[in-house]
Amino acid sequence: MSVVPPGVHVEHPVVAGLRRTRTENVQLRVADAITRFAGSMPFVYVHVVVFAGWMLFAESSPWPTLTLVVSLEAIFLSTFVMIGQNRAAVFQQAKANHDFVEQETELKTNTQLTREIHVLTTELHRRVIDGV
Repeated sequence: MSVVPPGVHVEHPVVAGLRRTRTENVQLRVADAITRFAGSMPFVYVHVVVFAGWMLFAESSPWPTLTLVVSLEAIFLSTFVMIGQNRAAVFQQAKANHDFVEQETELKTNTQLTREIHVLTTELHRRVIDGV
């Protein structure tokens, strides 16, 4: 088990790799920014103010246009939700693959160590019994 010095930030290799990929791609950065904002309370507050202002001051009969705008916004926001879900699925799969490889390597190492300990223990018992 490695000890991480205080103040040092360590990331899972999959997290670091996907973060690097996302920061290198402009489209992914834009999608992340929109998703981050759309999932926040400021997004809700902006909509309350805009829609209330629209209904009270902008149009005498705002419902047809407001319905169109809200429907279009829902279409785009649902796309960003799916982008986020796809990103989470890719991350989970990549992490699961990495963890599987690490666990398999650990299992092989532990099996090899157990076999070597068995050989050493057998040799030690043989020497004790033989009086060598």
